Amino acid sequence: MQTNFHSTARVVLLALLLILGAGLARAEDTKALGGVSIELSSVQENGQSCMLSFLAENAYETDIDSAVYETVLFGAEGQVALLTLLDFASLPAGKPRVRQFQFNDMACDQISRILINGVQECATQADMADACEAGLTINSRVKIEVIG
Repeated sequence: MQTNFHSTARVVLLALLLILGAGLARAEDTKALGGVSIELSSVQENGQSCMLSFLAENAYETDIDSAVYETVLFGAEGQVALLTLLDFASLPAGKPRVRQFQFNDMACDQISRILINGVQECATQADMADACEAGLTINSRVKIEVIG
C-alpha cells in the first residue's frame, strides 16, 4: 500500500511539473511574440498647456510603419476632458522612440489619468493587423495614471 502511495505521488508530482513547465513555456512564447509598450515618461507644464512625453517600444521583429491610438484625457475631477488621436508614427523593431504631444489650454495638473481607448490605425509590412493592440503594455513614470 505504501508503494502505491509513493507511485501515485510521483505521477502527480511529474504531472504538476509538466503543467508548470508548459505554463512557463507559454509565457516565454508570448514574450517572444513581441508587443508594443507605451510609457508616459514625463510631463512638462508650458503655461496653460501641457507637453506629454511617451516612450514607445516595438518588441516585434517587424517594423510598425504607423501606430495611431485613440486616447482619452480625464480632467482633475475624473471627467472626460478630451478625446483625441495620438500618432506615434513609425515604431522600428527593437528600437525605443520618444513621442511628444502638446495639449493646449490644458494644464498638466488638470490631467488625472489617460486612457488608451483603442487603436485607430496600425500598419506593418507583415500580416500583423493587431500588432499595435495585441500584447500592448502601458505604464507611467509620473503621477498621471495611464490605463488601457
